[in-house]
Amino acid sequence: MPGSRTGRPPVPRAARPLAAPRENPVTRYYTRARRAWDRPLTAYYLILGGSLLITVLGLVMVYSASQITALQMSLPGSYFFRKQLLAAVIGAGLLYAASRMPVRLHRALAYPILAGAVFMMALVQVPGIGMAVNGNQNWIALGGSFQIQPSEFGKLALVLWGADLLARKQDKKLLAQWKHMLVPLVPVAFMLLGLIMLGGDMGTAIIVTAILFGLLWLAGAPTRLFVGVLGVAGAIGALLIQTNSNRLDRFACIGATEMGPDGSCWQAVHGIYALASGGLFGSGLGASVEKWGQLPEAHTDFIFAVTGEELGLAGTLSVLALFAALGYAGIRVAGRTEDPFVRYAAGGVTTWITAQAVINMGAVLGLLPIAGVPLPLFSYGGSALLPTMFAIGLLIAFARDEPAARAALAMRQPRFGRKRGAGGSAGPRRWNTMRRRTSAVRSSGER
Repeated sequence: MPGSRTGRPPVPRAARPLAAPRENPVTRYYTRARRAWDRPLTAYYLILGGSLLITVLGLVMVYSASQITALQMSLPGSYFFRKQLLAAVIGAGLLYAASRMPVRLHRALAYPILAGAVFMMALVQVPGIGMAVNGNQNWIALGGSFQIQPSEFGKLALVLWGADLLARKQDKKLLAQWKHMLVPLVPVAFMLLGLIMLGGDMGTAIIVTAILFGLLWLAGAPTRLFVGVLGVAGAIGALLIQTNSNRLDRFACIGATEMGPDGSCWQAVHGIYALASGGLFGSGLGASVEKWGQLPEAHTDFIFAVTGEELGLAGTLSVLALFAALGYAGIRVAGRTEDPFVRYAAGGVTTWITAQAVINMGAVLGLLPIAGVPLPLFSYGGSALLPTMFAIGLLIAFARDEPAARAALAMRQPRFGRKRGAGGSAGPRRWNTMRRRTSAVRSSGER
């Protein structure tokens, strides 16, 4: 045959396999990030790591923002920092205890916490026991320089009690009736709001209202019912704002960039000045100018402005990203559970923390009226920090209790130290060194 020396027909060559198309690096990284994001323990790590980072950064900023205020009050420069550190240590104990409690114990604590919160909030109005701070009668003196704000514990009480109530009614299939969905949840929430508003604390009342709406939304309240409750709450809020000149002035300062001739909008404008002077990376930790008496409440309600001045846009976006991750993790825990109590409690805690963070940062940015609420886990204030850290412990406990997360945690083995045998008893101590692994794999001398 022509073209073949042996006369045999030529053997056709096998076609070369087509090279696999190169994967776009952006697509590859996105796929890896998506896989990591969907792991069972992602929510657990986001809640634990995000809350701890916010708390630690908050301690640093409290120390930086409160030094001048403390010196002006003839106190040591670290006075507010030491009090916040003490509250953080106690809060860490509460967080650990809450994260280790079973769900049934959380449900059992709902009614005692609600009763205690209502009792303390009523004590605030008793002359000689309650005390006023910045015009709000919402505090109880504990002796010395320590005070407590019971309305902060009212938020936690409403979340736990409301979640337990709705879970019981869902088990009995009663939530399809509007009267069972509203009663007694809405009357008890309005009682808490009334006790809060007796002291004039509009900001905390807004957060409690947000928690109530979050619970009703998770319970599947119909639109007309939801709009009806929102309309009643809005009418009451508008009446309270119209009858108080201080609240009207706060609404007038939304978006203000210059102070009035009488010095109005001083705090809002100086908060904008602090953010504007921070630039991209800030003036440096401790180098804020506005905290030298120009910006009121620099270590409490407006600590986000000092953060923007000292750490710049990078610092404020980092804080915002941490709160966004915390909110996403809370929503994920609430959405993946089959336990109705866990769903309502996780959703209530997430609504509480995200709503309060948005209201605080929105006020500092001039997008919302100044409500006088602290930034959760970040601002100075032990009364706000303790119940918030307990609530974070709730989210951690719920994230650990997911079936996939439980399985992932159960599969973990200690990397060093004593390993358990097949029967569960502790065997002899073995160390996972490279030499031991190599000798165990190749016992015949084969390389």
